[in-house]
Amino acid sequence: MWNLLTGYSGLLSLGQQAFIGVGGYAVAVMSNYHGIYIWLSVLLGGLFSVLLALFMSLFIFRMRGIYFGIGTWVFAETLLIWFSNWKYVRYGMGLFIKPTPPPSMPEVYYAAFIIGVGSVVLVYSLLRSKLGLGLMAMRDDDAVSETMGVEVFRSKLYCFLLAAFVTGAAAGVLYIFQVFIQPYRAFAIDWTVKLVFIVVIGGIGTIEGPIAGSIIFVLLSQTLAEYCSVSMLVLGAIAIGVILIAPKGIMGTLQEKLGFEILSPRRK
Repeated sequence: MWNLLTGYSGLLSLGQQAFIGVGGYAVAVMSNYHGIYIWLSVLLGGLFSVLLALFMSLFIFRMRGIYFGIGTWVFAETLLIWFSNWKYVRYGMGLFIKPTPPPSMPEVYYAAFIIGVGSVVLVYSLLRSKLGLGLMAMRDDDAVSETMGVEVFRSKLYCFLLAAFVTGAAAGVLYIFQVFIQPYRAFAIDWTVKLVFIVVIGGIGTIEGPIAGSIIFVLLSQTLAEYCSVSMLVLGAIAIGVILIAPKGIMGTLQEKLGFEILSPRRK
């Protein structure tokens, strides 16, 4: 979803963790306090993220470029402070997620698998549609694309809402697996750092890039788990190395050199 926003639509989001936190807390509150079925809570988490995105759009869509990114980050930081001081969600102490009945690990796995594969199919289908063509034109030049008939504001809004829903639902599944949610982790800027690393390493503006970047990130994170003090330095050094050697990321460079695309957004 971050690649869809930044790589294909030109919307530099630095506050995607806002939807991660809202999606996770929605699952915790709905299942713990109201006894709502856990998978329905996941969908509600996505819907709450959409409502948040609608509210954010009233302000941040007046901004462009890095100012748009700063605006999204400010919203995420505001939510972090709010949830840390909100008695209803036990302040900064966090909440254990205890749904009744608790889902099995295979159920959590298949839910994550469906969201993962479904998001790739969704992005692929979207980019091959008229809206997708408009998003890519908008990324290259807002003014020119608008003169060509692209409804810039509406296209940005659709993309932003879609990214919010999928991110919020994915966060719900993640926190079902982790069992515990805390505002200082759910709304942390660390999420944006991870998203940027994954997309830049894999190849921004390619459908396959985030998949390759996710695999590399997970493998590196597991390998460096015993070296917490230097793990971020190593990841940063790898990112800088890839940017210098292959500025378009792994998949982007392969596509440029070999002309090979597994999932092409181009329409024949």
